[in-house]
Amino acid sequence: MSSAEHFTQTPLDRDEGYRLLDVLQDEATQNAALPGLEDLAPGFADWIVTSLFGGTYQREGLSLRDRQLLNLAALTAMGGVEPQLTGHVKTCLRLGMTREEIVEAFVHLAPYTGVPKALAGLRVAAAAL
Repeated sequence: MSSAEHFTQTPLDRDEGYRLLDVLQDEATQNAALPGLEDLAPGFADWIVTSLFGGTYQREGLSLRDRQLLNLAALTAMGGVEPQLTGHVKTCLRLGMTREEIVEAFVHLAPYTGVPKALAGLRVAAAAL
């Protein structure tokens, strides 16, 4: 029996990935997220959309809102990824989260990520909101 027979198949749907990307991000956010990437690394942007939005995001178990909160937490903890964090703050708004919920997410992160990273997240949120 091969290794592949032991695992549950995960969806990987390119068309669904692009459909979901259009739901989550406006055109300006999409254009800011991957500027010039196709010229630099042909096919990489397509791989990101297909594997992330057409794959990971297609899994059951978490709502889009939950996924966005996790994205805010992970990107804040990483630090240095302000363009991506800005896009995810805007996506939170598109999904119906309020300004207060977004701000509170960053405040809640302070004891876990450190105050400087939470402050950096709040600065990104302030600019994006």
